[in-house]
Amino acid sequence: MERTLAIIKPDAVERGLAGKILDRIEDNRLKIVALKMLHLSKGEAEGFYKVHSERPFFSSLTKYMSTSPVIVAVLNGEDAIKKWRDLMGATNPKDAAAGTIRKEFAIDIEKNSVHGSDSHESASFEIQYFFSNIEIF
Repeated sequence: MERTLAIIKPDAVERGLAGKILDRIEDNRLKIVALKMLHLSKGEAEGFYKVHSERPFFSSLTKYMSTSPVIVAVLNGEDAIKKWRDLMGATNPKDAAAGTIRKEFAIDIEKNSVHGSDSHESASFEIQYFFSNIEIF
């Protein structure tokens, strides 16, 4: 069993897609072991995405992620990182496979509805960024 972080991004929360996305998570045998809604400040978004701080999209991404609430969740399951990434689809919704969350719900490459950890190392950092051990069941 492994854990990963999932974020339902502002565009999806604003459009009322959180329930549909959470249903897909559970339908794909991933257990939600922590869940909360937050409104990130620009600084908090910058801290979370610091790995991308030198990338040209950093400012735009962190501004977007702080525009309105997000839902963060810890997912648990066998191969949870890969399973969640497969369910999300490619970062660019134009490249995402049919049936994936990003193919069906994303607006564009930035407003792509969801985020997921891409490795064990990033999952560890990302989960600890939003949750204390006492909040994870």
